[in-house]
Amino acid sequence: MKPMDDSTPTEPLYLKTQIRLMKGDAIAMGPGKAELLAAIAATGSIAAAGRHMNMSYRRAWLLVETMNQSFSEPLVLSAKGGKHGGGAHLSPLGEQILTLYRQMQADVEHRVAHYSTAFYTLVAQEAALKPD
Repeated sequence: MKPMDDSTPTEPLYLKTQIRLMKGDAIAMGPGKAELLAAIAATGSIAAAGRHMNMSYRRAWLLVETMNQSFSEPLVLSAKGGKHGGGAHLSPLGEQILTLYRQMQADVEHRVAHYSTAFYTLVAQEAALKPD
């Protein structure tokens, strides 16, 4: 048995959870959409939120449309541009959904954290016992 060769990544092992709330085939809420909602809340603009996330306005708008159509009420309310510009903000339901999603994500991450040690131990043992 030989130790890991130089091509084996040395990054630490960690668990990454991703929760997606599905409505049919569409992702009604997931980590990217939660990030977009937070960016809209922070910037007051779908375009600025998209830029913040390195995505086009069209992509950001399509994600907002999916979210708005997936829930009983829109999560994002927008005003058309004009003399003073447009803007966007989260509806009360949007704020509630974002808070609930973040709480759920934190709870899941807390609940699965102990598995990280078990996986790390098994992966470390496997790497130490690689055959020649």
